[in-house]
Amino acid sequence: MNESGDRILVGNQREQVSRFRARVLLFVPLAAILFQVYLPRPFPFLGYLELPLLVTIYFALMRRSQIGGLFVGALIGLAQDSLSTKPVGMFGIVKTLVGYFAASVGLRIDVEHPFIRLVLTFFFYFFHQVLYWVLSRGLLGEQIAFEIRQTLVLGLLNAIVGVAVFHFLDKLREPA
Repeated sequence: MNESGDRILVGNQREQVSRFRARVLLFVPLAAILFQVYLPRPFPFLGYLELPLLVTIYFALMRRSQIGGLFVGALIGLAQDSLSTKPVGMFGIVKTLVGYFAASVGLRIDVEHPFIRLVLTFFFYFFHQVLYWVLSRGLLGEQIAFEIRQTLVLGLLNAIVGVAVFHFLDKLREPA
């Protein structure tokens, strides 16, 4: 490949690592979790959006650190677990793995393009749902159904919303 093609796929890692203020790293995930827990009560249709997952994917992709992705996913997942009625640790495990894999992808490809973000968000939403289903059946012995069509449609919905959320979160990055 030529030099510009190599940069699209791999890029210079030091130039691409995004930095955020501490308050952004604290308040954005907290707002996403509170959105996920409290807003679907009066507006049930908003329950289909997985905003904590979108925030996990974004910060893991932009920070490009696998250890950072692990921590972001674990903290967001455990905070979401603590406010939900589900068993503590399920979202923590799943979002930890999503954060790790998203950061791994962020190390290898340029994730600034909206189409790449759309595809990755769709993939990680699907991965999140499948992994949650597997863990629910394996660890908790729950016999929950996995609706593939619904998961694909909701994955597309979350991916479209994710691109818009990512654009907003790009504005909160510190200048280089």
